[in-house]
Amino acid sequence: MLATGIVGARAVSGQQKAIPVIGLLGSGSPFVRAGHLLAAFLDGLSETGYVDGQNVAIEYRFAEGHYDRLPALAADLVSRKVDLIFASGVLSSVLAAKNATSTIPILFIGDDDPVAAGLVASLARPGGNVTGASIMITELTPKRLELLCELVPEGKVLALLVNPNNPQTERVIRDMQDAARAKGVQLLIAQAGSESEIDAAFATLVQLHSDALVVGPDPIFLRQREQIVALAARHAVPASYPVREFATDGGLISYGSSVTAAFRLVGTYAGRILNGAKPADLPVQQPTTFELVVNLKTAKALGLTVPPAILARAEEVIE
Repeated sequence: MLATGIVGARAVSGQQKAIPVIGLLGSGSPFVRAGHLLAAFLDGLSETGYVDGQNVAIEYRFAEGHYDRLPALAADLVSRKVDLIFASGVLSSVLAAKNATSTIPILFIGDDDPVAAGLVASLARPGGNVTGASIMITELTPKRLELLCELVPEGKVLALLVNPNNPQTERVIRDMQDAARAKGVQLLIAQAGSESEIDAAFATLVQLHSDALVVGPDPIFLRQREQIVALAARHAVPASYPVREFATDGGLISYGSSVTAAFRLVGTYAGRILNGAKPADLPVQQPTTFELVVNLKTAKALGLTVPPAILARAEEVIE
């Protein structure tokens, strides 16, 4: 059964023109609809003159972590003749949309190399019907291990939390194993693809006496960040995270690009496309700045002293 959300009416009354409809294809949960990331997308959309429920409608389709549902959800949006598809979450979302249509414009926010993934011909000139923003979170995962080693220099056993259902997971594990060898630390791999599996993963890490944890990039982890941060606090596990939302919610340290900024940017792209721009002519955007956020309150609770070198590089320090 297809997961559906708000359905925008396309009926024509008298001489009134039907408003455009954006199909939002998400790999995660419908709870995204109430979150700050969707709000950022809508903010970007409003900058171009489009307000949800007034002169544009949005139809939502969510796979709820079941990535095998994405092709059917994408096909459903295409059959409804939406004017634009915004594919968010994992690469599988974008590929499902791309495989479903070669004519409807597709916007994405992705963590993969969009050229290598076959989404676009080049970053500057995407060609075809796909463009968007690359947030480059996966390739920064080894950097988060390095930061954690600075914070917990006595740590010899570090763990990596990944979602086995994410197509990027193999690459993340491989890169992290290389980074761990370079730092001379042991790396444990914990896997979780659901709320209950996250609880079980933390229990295992405690049993294995992991000194610290790197949380890998995954939409499920972002959605469950309050649960993850609470578990890290309960078990006194120093952890580093891929985006600032974890640190502002009580996590120890985060390093990555601004996902909120990417959603706002793609919102402006959506408006430009609805106004006549072609995806082929809109360059794929990449982050130019990366945010290091340190939560000193959490560090104090863990009995950690944050090195001055890290504080000096931090964009935000939470006290």
